[in-house]
Amino acid sequence: MIYLDYQATTPLAPEARAAMEPWLGGPDSAQFGNPHSPHRMGRMAAAAVEVARDQVAALFPAGGRVIFTSGATEAINIAMRGVGGPVACSAIEHAAVLDTARVLGDHHELAVTREGLCDPAQALPEGARLVAVMQVNNEIGTIQPTADWYARAKDAGALYLCDAVQAFGKITCAEADLIAVSAHKLHGPKGIGALWVRDGIDLAPVSTGGGQEQGLRSGTLSPMLCAGFGAAAALASERMAEDAAHVEGLWQRARDLFSGWELNGSDEQRWHGNINLRRDGLDVARLMSDCRDVMFSAGSACASGSGRSSHVLRAIGLSDAEAKSSIRLGFGRYTTLSELEEAAQRIIVAASQQG
Repeated sequence: MIYLDYQATTPLAPEARAAMEPWLGGPDSAQFGNPHSPHRMGRMAAAAVEVARDQVAALFPAGGRVIFTSGATEAINIAMRGVGGPVACSAIEHAAVLDTARVLGDHHELAVTREGLCDPAQALPEGARLVAVMQVNNEIGTIQPTADWYARAKDAGALYLCDAVQAFGKITCAEADLIAVSAHKLHGPKGIGALWVRDGIDLAPVSTGGGQEQGLRSGTLSPMLCAGFGAAAALASERMAEDAAHVEGLWQRARDLFSGWELNGSDEQRWHGNINLRRDGLDVARLMSDCRDVMFSAGSACASGSGRSSHVLRAIGLSDAEAKSSIRLGFGRYTTLSELEEAAQRIIVAASQQG
């Protein structure tokens, strides 16, 4: 099988796995303590958590604190519910942002261009408390002008929340008040993420319990997951330039291989580990069946099986038919050039057989 779905999840880095293994904690181990217990084993576990916290924090801007969560969806919910509405968010945000904004009630969706970019010159609603514009879109890979959006939010007296899930560990993290990330998108384990909160910002807790994670996220932390996240973050920091160069080479080759296909979203203002393509009349379900050994996507993994066309592709002006004839290929650190070339050949041949 060839894996080209890096926006959905990434392979676990061997270094992250190695960091996690001691904390599996069998009965003969001293490394299964609750990190919130005051005894020696608890303090050992707590120390591992804090090492991981420092490793993750090193990828964020200075002047904030890291709250471990179960993933980016929980981090986004803590941020948005902790601030409250009214909310202004881009029309191409992840469902975790859009659905939460709708639940909060008073929300406004910011328009995006055909290139998939959200212009910070557009008006914000009166009294907005929170502005949410992601750094890198999960479906089309476009990189938003986050510095401008941060300044725009400040001018409006609002806080700025950035979903940096697809950017974290790949490009420099955005300046923001609140940043949500997930470990499994940078070769860490599933089931853990983080919310970065700028110093001086107080959020209302959205769940009650033992008051762990600085009172914002109650529940027992997993030292194993924290250790894996920390190791993955440290590795991403070390390899950022190397990984980016590798991805750029794959992108250039992919653009050559799919030269007859239309690119969705900006060519330049984009993370080049994402290539979202369309071919008029393409039956994507049939294509995925014919290429079942190539792992790629028709859109967000979170919305797969819904039967709806992508809200991101509709927001950039594609028709329903165009959106439904689009595919997303994602590649990264562990993708080889030969894998990409073989996968492209299979996809192109299968698509051409549709007529």
